[in-house]
This record gives sequence, structure tokens and C-alpha cells, in this order.
Amino acid sequence: MASASAAKAAPSSDLLEQAVVGSRRLSNVLVAAVVSTGGLGFLLTSASSYLGKDLLPIGHPAALSWVPQGLVMGLYGIAAALLSSYLWAVIAIDVGAGSNSFNKKSGQLTVTRRGFRELISVSTPLKEIQAVKVDVRDGLNPRRRLALRVQGRRDLPLTTVGEPMPLAELERGGAELARFLGVPLEGV
Repeated sequence: MASASAAKAAPSSDLLEQAVVGSRRLSNVLVAAVVSTGGLGFLLTSASSYLGKDLLPIGHPAALSWVPQGLVMGLYGIAAALLSSYLWAVIAIDVGAGSNSFNKKSGQLTVTRRGFRELISVSTPLKEIQAVKVDVRDGLNPRRRLALRVQGRRDLPLTTVGEPMPLAELERGGAELARFLGVPLEGV
């Protein structure tokens, strides 16, 4: 439930589908773009230092000595290129995208997420769901998520990892889900 408003109830109210946003978010694209640009700058600075020509329009990187400054800049550039290629691959694959499907007719919850190599799917009988849990933790590493308390298992998270959802939206989505499933809402 990356956005709790993405939940759609079918007219028969036997099916609730929730879309989950993956890594294809503006914040991830901006980070990947900044890392790519910085890495290119480091590589051009290193090449300028080695060739003795200014390949960048700002500064005078050709004035740097190749050892150690140019060499270190090249290593930073290679590290940034590797990191940015990983970030762009995660964005292209859209890791973490998927859906939560609550089907009262079949009595099954199906949670699907896109992984690096394969689609991950978890099915659980609806009768094993004991409660909808709103998990709010503020501080240095804040977390706001919805999870299901399932009998005999760990909590099953339903929301995405990343930017915390607004508290009102989180509570509204949790209450809607608890009402649909007929289970209590915890943590509010």
C-alpha cells in the first residue's frame, strides 16, 4: 500500500486490490542521476589530469598531478559508475513493485513483489490473519508501515520501504483494511 488510496474494492466487496509502488520513484531517479553525474565528473577530472588537457568546462583539472590526485579521482569515478549502474538497474527492474490481493471468495491473501530475478509471491489464508498493525516509529530512522499479524508467523509488511506515508493516510488505509477483513486494528 504505497499509497493507501490505491486500494480498490470490487463492486461485490469480495476482492480488495492494493497496488504497491516499487523503486521507480522520483527520489530514486534523482539519486541515480546525481551519482551518475558526479561519477562522470570524477572520471573526466582523472582523464584531464592524465592527458594534461581540461576536459571539464569548470576549474582546471589538468593542473592536478596524475599521481595521486588524478588516480584517486579515477577510482572515485569508477566506484560511482558501478553504484549508478546498480541504481539504474534497480529502477529499470522496478524492484519491490507489486500488489496485495485480499480475496474473500477464495479466502486467500496474495502478496506479490518484483525481485531482482523473479516474482515473489506469498499466499496466506485470510482466516489466519489476526490483526492489521499500524507500525509508527519516529526519530533518526522513521518507519510508518502497515503490516498483518498472521497466526504462527512474523508480521507480514504490506507497505513499501522508502518515504514514510502521512500518518492520516496510514491510519485511514489500516482502518479500511481492518474493516474489510473483520479484524482489529492495532497500534493506533
